[in-house]
Amino acid sequence: MRIIAPRTLRDHWGRPGRSDSEQPLKAWLAETKAADWRTPAAIKEQFGSASILGGGRIVFNIAGNKYRLVVWINFAYRVVYVRFIGTHAEYDLIDAKTI
Repeated sequence: MRIIAPRTLRDHWGRPGRSDSEQPLKAWLAETKAADWRTPAAIKEQFGSASILGGGRIVFNIAGNKYRLVVWINFAYRVVYVRFIGTHAEYDLIDAKTI
């Protein structure tokens, strides 16, 4: 998969108090780059705790569910767009289906 906006993830783990997300996000990046997801079901096979929101939106639990990562995936082109990364409290302030 090709990942658009990985800098968003690097910016996140570079923020004070969020360095605990660096290794889990690096692992997610590596697994995602190596993946060839053609359907949401393929994501669930690899990441069982991922939430499929529909319309290509997927929510991943990061760092033991401390953070939420929202992506939009264009399955036809195998492209993953990073839309949001934050704590549960920050996640509750967004609409994950439209961000």
